[in-house]
Amino acid sequence: MFELLKEKYQKNFVRKDQLLRYMRLGEITKEEYEKIVKEKEF
Repeated sequence: MFELLKEKYQKNFVRKDQLLRYMRLGEITKEEYEKIVKEKEF
């Protein structure tokens, strides 16, 4: 799920609030969320 969400976030198919929802549902960890968001900033 991490790789899929990472790719979708980089292509702007998923927003930060949606990633937070996946984190709350236990689909990704907080660390994975932070990694996805941080990588797009660069």
